[in-house]
Amino acid sequence: MALIEINQYSDYITLLTLNRPASRNALNRELLLELQDVLHHLDTRVLIITGAGKAFCAGADLKERLGMTPEEADETSVNIGRKISMIEELPYVTIAALNGGAYGGGLELALACDFRLAVPDAEIGLTETSLGIIPGAGGTQRLTRLAGPSKAKELIFTAEPVSADTALELGLLEEVSADVVESAIKLAERISKNAPLAVTAAKKAVNRALDLPLADGLHYERECYDLVLNSEDRIEGLQAFKEKRKPNYKGK
Repeated sequence: MALIEINQYSDYITLLTLNRPASRNALNRELLLELQDVLHHLDTRVLIITGAGKAFCAGADLKERLGMTPEEADETSVNIGRKISMIEELPYVTIAALNGGAYGGGLELALACDFRLAVPDAEIGLTETSLGIIPGAGGTQRLTRLAGPSKAKELIFTAEPVSADTALELGLLEEVSADVVESAIKLAERISKNAPLAVTAAKKAVNRALDLPLADGLHYERECYDLVLNSEDRIEGLQAFKEKRKPNYKGK
């Protein structure tokens, strides 16, 4: 059984399903290897990530961890962090469609996506301190950037999950929806109609915004702008505007 399922919703929208429902889609080594392979070969404009069954992702596979030495556990944590950072750095847009709970590394995976949507009864939490560790795959950094340091400390120090509605209020979710995949597809359709090179360049610029002083950020924005200045898509966009028709962007 494939631990990562891929379904092509349209030419430009891909649905990726974490497929270990009996283990609440926990991240074991085999799943991480499949995920890496899929991401290396995927050609899309928007990737929607969801989970099979009733959970989005329970985080690291703790049963697998029980048989590991501290060195092996550290190596696995680093590996999870690398895969999650790979998701953040993908050139196309990523949407986490939380069909259920997202805990620990599962929430860290969602935080690395460009957008997050969840079903009403979903819970999310960075629960690592209750296990004697801390979030080690980007959770302390990405949660702080989204929710601010005080709220991030509260969520991490207490290890208490919050409801989807609370997560929405904190700015951790864009939407709460009973049909979360359908809502994610609608968002993906709004994005995928635009020039993919421009969306990629804009993503790069926005992702660097919090890391750079304003002057450096403006310079980097100009570099990203220059990436699309000579593209065929830019010419197509202007021509479509002139002819009052929808543009046909090809990512060139």
